[in-house]
Amino acid sequence: MPLAPTELAEALSHLERGDWKAAHAIVQRDEDSALSCWAHGIVHIMEGDLPNARYWYGEAKRPFPAEPSATREIGILRQEIAK
Repeated sequence: MPLAPTELAEALSHLERGDWKAAHAIVQRDEDSALSCWAHGIVHIMEGDLPNARYWYGEAKRPFPAEPSATREIGILRQEIAK
C-alpha cells in the first residue's frame, strides 16, 4: 500500500535529521511506489549499505548516483515530492 504524502514527508524529515532508522521504519512499509523505493535507497546510502541502496534505486527506476550523497538525494526527492 502506498504511503500517504504525510508519511513520506515524515520519512524525509527523519532523513534530513540523519535518523535513517526512523525513516526506514516508515519507507519499508511501501515496497511498490517509486518515491518510497527511492527514499528506501537513500536510507541505505546513509546506512552505508550501497548494494542494498542500488537495489532500491532499481526498484524506483532511478539511476544510482556515481557519487552517492544522501544530502543531495534528499534535496532532489524533496523537490520531486513538492511538484
